[in-house]
Amino acid sequence: MSHSVDQGFRPPQQARSRESLQKVLAAAEHVLASQGLEQFTVAAVAEQAGMSVGTIYRRFVGKNQLLYAVKDQLLGQLEAGVSEALRSAEPGLSGVVSAFTQALARTFARHDRIFPELLDSQRAEGRERGLQALATIQRDFEAATGSCLGEIRRPDGAIRMVSRTIIGSCVHRAASGRYWSDGLSWDVWATETTEMALAYLGSESG
Repeated sequence: MSHSVDQGFRPPQQARSRESLQKVLAAAEHVLASQGLEQFTVAAVAEQAGMSVGTIYRRFVGKNQLLYAVKDQLLGQLEAGVSEALRSAEPGLSGVVSAFTQALARTFARHDRIFPELLDSQRAEGRERGLQALATIQRDFEAATGSCLGEIRRPDGAIRMVSRTIIGSCVHRAASGRYWSDGLSWDVWATETTEMALAYLGSESG
């Protein structure tokens, strides 16, 4: 993780400590996915990690800081995944839009039981980190489409409209899917969303 977490946590520098941290965060993800936010406690995470409660409290001041650390790591994975996908995208607008949408879908699909819990538990500092991640991937998408402007038949602002619509759809789908399912796999969602975005960008403004 590259960020300090919740005014106090600092990522460890030694390899053994980093491995221990990853074990804690993996256990925290497991507890969130299997038991939900209501059952998420430091004691439950410690049991899953095979550690003492005191060991976790030496690193985190409490449950909220641990939750933030999980969210920070997942959002970092989202940022890195989108960045890498855009760097290796097929040439042209279709390739860039598809790479962006598929990268979002892959990250959310891998953690489809985690993101809803984190989205439901947003505190002020959590929202700030989330907005930072969304701004980062939007900026990367806009930069990646810079060489494709000749394919866009819409006026200025269309790329930003598309990026925000794709991101918003993805976040909403993750947050509400268990209550209001669209019946699609993440792969199908990404394909259909890409087609809609390309249809909009390739059509003239009315």
